[in-house]
Amino acid sequence: MNPLISAQELAQLLQQPQTPILLDVRWSLGRDDGAERYAAGHIPGAVFADLERELSSAPGPGTGRHPLPLPEDFQAAARGWGLNDDSQVVVYDDAGALSAARAWWLLKHARFEQVQVLDGGLDAWRQLPGAELASGAEHNSPGQVNLSWGRMPVAEFEDLSSIAGTLIDSRATARYLGIEEPIDPVAGHIPGARNRPTTDNLDSQARFLPAAALRSEFQKLGAQDGAVAYCGSGITAAHQVLAAAVAGIDMGLYPGSWSEYVTHPEAPVATSDEQHRH
Repeated sequence: MNPLISAQELAQLLQQPQTPILLDVRWSLGRDDGAERYAAGHIPGAVFADLERELSSAPGPGTGRHPLPLPEDFQAAARGWGLNDDSQVVVYDDAGALSAARAWWLLKHARFEQVQVLDGGLDAWRQLPGAELASGAEHNSPGQVNLSWGRMPVAEFEDLSSIAGTLIDSRATARYLGIEEPIDPVAGHIPGARNRPTTDNLDSQARFLPAAALRSEFQKLGAQDGAVAYCGSGITAAHQVLAAAVAGIDMGLYPGSWSEYVTHPEAPVATSDEQHRH
């Protein structure tokens, strides 16, 4: 299944007798008004998926800022969204899929395959002729989906020193280089990591670049199957994994990412540009 779906394709799906489950994953770092923004205007039929409470566990000592949810908690959330084993799911946001990718990755990790990301997000939907938005909160009847866990490749802190593939830092270059660090207590990056900001995966319309272009860019970094992506807390790194999937590359995720890495005082930190070392 193509990881992406266009707004036109989604509109056609919504005309079918069996419509997909729509998840609105509105979220921005430092803001907690995603549910309010969803309620103010969303694709008709969409239910809100809460990134902080349903797509993450609460952080604790030695974790990153957005630990993965427990499998049983994630299954309960998915059932709350109305998912059944035969459901088709489309996830979207209003920020270039930077948060919707987390929902896509978690569903894939839970061995739920019928999930796609709306390319271009809410703006792409709004641009359709005659497109409508709904307001208020919507809810589906509870579903009975049975999820598993462990489908997607995952790297933990102790794995980082033995990763065979390319390690990709998905944050803005200024954070990678340690020039600025607005969130975490230590600036810099994991030694040996190459930098590819997730924004490089998108065009000016916040749509993903064509698969061939993405594949070429990943190949320039030496990123083939077995590469691992991280970011600040594992959210936008899922976007890197999604872009790699569009390009036909199986990429792993370090869920704890930089915010977990720096809880280890013995972990080395680099601030030089690793791009020029290859």
